[in-house]
Amino acid sequence: MPFERAIEELESIVKRLEEGKVPLEESVAIYERGEALRNAAKSCWRKRRRASKDHARRDGKPTGSEPLDVD
Repeated sequence: MPFERAIEELESIVKRLEEGKVPLEESVAIYERGEALRNAAKSCWRKRRRASKDHARRDGKPTGSEPLDVD
């Protein structure tokens, strides 16, 4: 799942939970989904950050970076 999609779904889950209109069983299920999405998003972020660091010149100055699109 792309990073942006994971973040969008996480935002949707947070909004639903904050509204407080979700039954308890469903709240637990979507909370668990949110945890999985958070972990996926964190992993994507780390991969992108690592890829950005790989684009540095030998003198340590960045040469630019391109996003790593991992699905």
